[in-house]
Amino acid sequence: MSTEKTVFNVDGMTCAHCEASVKDEISEVPGVTGVNADHTTGDVEVIGSGFTREQIADAVEEAGYTLA
Repeated sequence: MSTEKTVFNVDGMTCAHCEASVKDEISEVPGVTGVNADHTTGDVEVIGSGFTREQIADAVEEAGYTLA
């Protein structure tokens, strides 16, 4: 299985705490091996394989935000 980088845009992140919340939730998704978030752009880079957009959306919602 190859590792891929996928970028998602998240609505509502405004600070480093927001980034941390999103990263913590996405990190729990099976197949995710790394997460980078940038609240200034709203971009979240998810590294890994075998996860779905729906799983990422659910994790982002659990953190209190939504995928754009």
